Amino acid sequence: MFKFIKNDLPASIVVFFVALPLCLGIALASGAPLFSGVIAGIIGGIVVGALSGSQIGVSGPAAGLAAIVLTAISALGGFENFLVAVVLAGIFQIILGILKAGVIGYYFPSSVIKGMLTGIGIIIILKQIPHFFGYDMSPEGDFAFNQVDGENTFSGIFNSIKFISLGSTLIAIFSLVILLLWEKILSKKGKIFKLIQGPLVAVIVGILYVLFSNSNDVFGISSSQLVSVPIPGDISSFFGQFSVPNFMAITRADIWITAFTIALVASLETLLCVEATDKLDPEKRVTPTNRELIAQGSGNIISGLIGGLPITQVIVRSSANIQSGGKTKMAAIIHGLFLLISVVMIPKLLNLIPLSVLASILLIVGYKLAKPTLFKTMYFLGWKQFVPFIVTVLGIVFTDLLIGIGLGLMVGIVVILIKSYQNSHFLHMEDISNGKKKCKITLAEEVTFFNKGAILKELDQLPEDSYLELDVRKTRYLDNDIVEILEDFSEKAKSRNISIKLISEKGIVDNPKSYIKFFNLNPKAA
Repeated sequence: MFKFIKNDLPASIVVFFVALPLCLGIALASGAPLFSGVIAGIIGGIVVGALSGSQIGVSGPAAGLAAIVLTAISALGGFENFLVAVVLAGIFQIILGILKAGVIGYYFPSSVIKGMLTGIGIIIILKQIPHFFGYDMSPEGDFAFNQVDGENTFSGIFNSIKFISLGSTLIAIFSLVILLLWEKILSKKGKIFKLIQGPLVAVIVGILYVLFSNSNDVFGISSSQLVSVPIPGDISSFFGQFSVPNFMAITRADIWITAFTIALVASLETLLCVEATDKLDPEKRVTPTNRELIAQGSGNIISGLIGGLPITQVIVRSSANIQSGGKTKMAAIIHGLFLLISVVMIPKLLNLIPLSVLASILLIVGYKLAKPTLFKTMYFLGWKQFVPFIVTVLGIVFTDLLIGIGLGLMVGIVVILIKSYQNSHFLHMEDISNGKKKCKITLAEEVTFFNKGAILKELDQLPEDSYLELDVRKTRYLDNDIVEILEDFSEKAKSRNISIKLISEKGIVDNPKSYIKFFNLNPKAA
């Protein structure tokens, strides 16, 4: 388990710094207590990380659920009632895992998954620009186009330029230089620079800057531009931050509806992230999706029982883990331990970290997810790959994660239908004696009702007094809808003086009797 600790420990530190503001920001965007986001991050790291079959995935509170949580807390009459739904959602997820529903994740096209990664990379960059300049009206983790502060992604950027904080911007630029210098030059100079990651150095420098510039009106950084971890006064107030579900409300129908909604959305987001992180994994390991659903469900049950937000596997933290060299699940587990230890022992120190420094770290993460060369690569793969890819990217940027993926998936399905329509058969036509046309239609390996229109169009356009040779030797499945079309055409062919010959093999279709009767041929005819 500790074989790759030299890789996992530095990666866990980077993931910790990425996860901390996101946990707090998502809780704020969800209208939940700030500490509930930290609880979800801890459980996502330690519990889900230990149970999951993913070696590089990291779980925690998800931005994609923020709107659902915000609405549910109000509609259900309080946070304690909402926690009941979180526990039930976890039970639903375990049931989905036992029923092997994890296979759903394999049915998303590669172009959509790549579009998801790229779209998230772009949205990370766009959302971090205001934090980079010290304009922190929207909380970290608010990844939707329409933000909780009433602005949208682009208006937030424009306003940040009007209200630049010199201190935040200065330390953000300096942090960005440290990160690039560490990655491009220093990491190649010695093992010490691989063990001590650039993000850790940037955070330390940021804390020192805050301490030394605190009294400066021009270059100082205000408290609103710093991490804001709840600071308990004593042990009792620390444990007072935990909440327990109000199980008296478990009989309410709206609780169960909310629970099912959370389970469905969290499972879908997890499966999509699993597919994406597996593609990013340098070792190309495959995560067992059903086990992942059970792990996520277990995490949500525990998170709900102690006052945490719903948990999913999340691509931002997972990609930060991969980019930082994480090798095994220990990176996720250790990052969860760091979250636990830090909020217990050093919350005041954490509250000295500038958000602009963390924005610099996330800008690097975003750029690596959305490299410009990927657009070029997808373009040259052809329109069937590029169109679903770009629709997914734009959908994520201008709506939110799940809507963007849904749009990309719908376009992907349309592309499949178009290609299925085009590739159902091949037509060859030539002249034979006395000007009579010989037409040969070769059907594809699988012909379904999607192909009805294309085949019917070809049959209706056959000239009168012609000879049709229908070759189905390569066909392994022929839908009954197509058989019916051929049956109807056999009657029309007589009036149009079209002769038909079937080149077939026995047992090609699911209803051979109807097929043989239609053509009045022996099943062995060739």
